[in-house]
Amino acid sequence: MSSEGMVLDGAKAFWRTLLPRLKAERWVLALSAVLALLAALAGIHILAILPFWIVLVAALLSRGAPSEPPLPAGVVTTAEKRKDPLVPLLNALDMPVLVVAEDETVLFQNIAAEKAFGTIPQDSYLSARVRSPGILDMVRETIATGKVNQIEHTERLPSDAVYIVRVAPADLGADGSSRRVFLLTYRDISQTRRIDRMRSDFVANASHELRTPLASLRGFIETLEGPARNDPKAQEKFFGIMHEQVTRMSRLVDDLLSLSRLELKSHIAPEDTVDLIPLLGHVRDSLVPLARELDVTISLDVPEAPVFVQGDRDELIEVFENLIENACKYGQEGKKVDVRLTGGEGKQTEVMVTDYGPGIPAEHVPRITERFYRVNVEASRSKKGTGLGLAIVKHILTRHRARLLIHSEVGKGTVFTVRF
Repeated sequence: MSSEGMVLDGAKAFWRTLLPRLKAERWVLALSAVLALLAALAGIHILAILPFWIVLVAALLSRGAPSEPPLPAGVVTTAEKRKDPLVPLLNALDMPVLVVAEDETVLFQNIAAEKAFGTIPQDSYLSARVRSPGILDMVRETIATGKVNQIEHTERLPSDAVYIVRVAPADLGADGSSRRVFLLTYRDISQTRRIDRMRSDFVANASHELRTPLASLRGFIETLEGPARNDPKAQEKFFGIMHEQVTRMSRLVDDLLSLSRLELKSHIAPEDTVDLIPLLGHVRDSLVPLARELDVTISLDVPEAPVFVQGDRDELIEVFENLIENACKYGQEGKKVDVRLTGGEGKQTEVMVTDYGPGIPAEHVPRITERFYRVNVEASRSKKGTGLGLAIVKHILTRHRARLLIHSEVGKGTVFTVRF
């Protein structure tokens, strides 16, 4: 660095040091200026008061920087936070954590808490930010007794979330300087609760689906053993209905077993290579009798060159059989179903199954891949659906690392897109 630059930097440093001190002593400087003005009016030469000014500047430099007012007790400055070894540890946790003082003020919140609940100003009272009476009563009880407490708490906004909220005392500092604070933690169990609810719903739905045909079979058997014992026409009719019910139960059990097998190997991606063109042709040919019975035509649009994907042939057949069969049954009013394959040669592979039926209302679209979820229960049962077809499709595509996209407009039809 040149000598001019060093002089300039030194001058800047000097003024950075002097200006805060001059600001702090502004009343003394104002008085000195008034005295200098009076001396000039009295005819005293400026050189006569120059020693006074030199002494004043030297005194200001020797006094040091003005002291800031002391911080309130319990306030931790940003610099202290950076030095505190507990801060990075708390910030590394993925659960929201609040550090609360004995007077119920919030001393610290970690990054996860800021993301979940927003920034809480330091030394704010906990009751000003936490509106749950259960949490506040629990914290007050722990402050009073020193015992660990926890409760289950549900947040409704911005979205439903379930937490195990726990408060525990902690002593900071050593021996004589020990200080008690309270650690308030939120453990998110929302996903666990959703899985529990889905499991309960699944058991209830499966039991209901099996109970109905079993009750029908029992009633028909009792009738055949009693009043219809010698009635050939009634026997023929009842045997036909019983056969339908048994077939329905068989389909339901097969679908449940398929789901169980898929869940066991969902983490294992298939290793075989499958050409989708002959596979879709096979599916279309196998569904032609059903389509003819429903007065629906199935058109197939595929590229000339082979389109290969990594997958299990039997599982992919099950996927497209489910999608095309559903399109034929539920889009029967449109009289046609279009199946279009695009991709290959390095491009993204997609299979679109389009029907021109009544469509699906928007509120049902996000849930139609759930087990036993039906847009119209009676229509589904009349078309011999088990309510598990799209759930199986979703599980197979998850194993194939593919996605199912659903676009539907009421009155115009539905497009199911399988994107590999």
